[in-house]
Amino acid sequence: MASQPPPPRPSVPPSASAPVLPYVLALADDLSGAAETACALGGPVRLSLTAADVAGSATAHDLVVDLDTRHLPTAEAVHAVRTALRAAQAGPPRLLYKKVDSQLRGHLAAETAAYAEEAEAVVIAPALPAAGRTVIDGVVHVNGVPLHRTDGWRAERAAAPHSLPEALPGLPVRTVPLDVVRSDPAALDAEFRRIADSGAHPAPDAETDTDLDAVAASALRLGPGFRLLGSGGLALALGRVLVRPAAAAHSPAPAPAQDRAPLLFVVGTAEPAVVAQIAHLTALGGHHVPLDPADLATGTVRLPRTAAAPALTVLSIDGSAGLHPGTGRALSAALGALAAAYPGRPDLVLTGGETARTTLDALGIRELEPLGEIHHGAVHSRTPHGRRVVTRPGSYGAEDSLLRIATALRPSLAAPAATT
Repeated sequence: MASQPPPPRPSVPPSASAPVLPYVLALADDLSGAAETACALGGPVRLSLTAADVAGSATAHDLVVDLDTRHLPTAEAVHAVRTALRAAQAGPPRLLYKKVDSQLRGHLAAETAAYAEEAEAVVIAPALPAAGRTVIDGVVHVNGVPLHRTDGWRAERAAAPHSLPEALPGLPVRTVPLDVVRSDPAALDAEFRRIADSGAHPAPDAETDTDLDAVAASALRLGPGFRLLGSGGLALALGRVLVRPAAAAHSPAPAPAQDRAPLLFVVGTAEPAVVAQIAHLTALGGHHVPLDPADLATGTVRLPRTAAAPALTVLSIDGSAGLHPGTGRALSAALGALAAAYPGRPDLVLTGGETARTTLDALGIRELEPLGEIHHGAVHSRTPHGRRVVTRPGSYGAEDSLLRIATALRPSLAAPAATT
């Protein structure tokens, strides 16, 4: 299945409930989230790995910037957010959006506090219904299970928070029940305004995309003083409800097939589901190279030399013995360096935001053009020089996720199955 370009925004006259607004500036804390957001917004977009682009970019497109703060010390992450916001004030006017992890990982509290400075309020909505992540009574759920009862934070140094207010200590947060989100738009606007006037920030419940549409539309009606903060689900909602001039419709041409180039999967996640995902690739004849995390950390890994690069290779971290919390960035950097040295200028499939960023940094790639999604969260992009790159969060995807990506990039791989 080929990647699908984002659908054009509906042409809604300016007299409709959603106002015509400037283009969006979205700040992300990792690259896979930035790519997901860029694709979700649906308009003409630049995806930049350079924070300086915040001030210098032209206005005729959305701008999504990966600040790459997930791995930084807290103070440095806060400084990056504040610096980007100051640069935004000097640049063209844009609607502000902060992309955060739907499972609340990263420097959520500190970055949100920095993002809230000088805002009337921040509307906090991390629900991601397409991935089974909802917010009920202020509690994030993953496939119906409260986040703190899942293993989503097993690689983190701390325990998962029990609720959004607990995840944002020091920031006054008021949850908004689902019945208010689904009430008359004027009532939702009034509740958001009441919370903002009290000096707090609204955190609305959401179970469906329609709920997030209502949240995004309300924030837009209340004006640019209400900044948006959420996962890719809220970015999708913003793309659906934000009215742009007709010229904003965006449907990039898919990249031409390049079956002669090698295809390299760089799997930088310890998610248990990835074992079965990789098995689908080896069943296609893919060459799997599991890498010992201790060897990666010490820089002693060397890829086996072959006369020619295999058509499909998978590099992955062997997590069978468990991983030490806090080692993710070092392992991702080592994995990215190996991927950058891989022969044959392969097209890349990069899972995990840190792995994606360290690989592209090692290759000197500073910008991507999103073309569409192969499946939810698996964003197909191209570099300025035509190389194809797919990014996907480590925790996303069904068992056939990597297989679907492989056959989208290399349709010939699906041919034998189609004839049986």
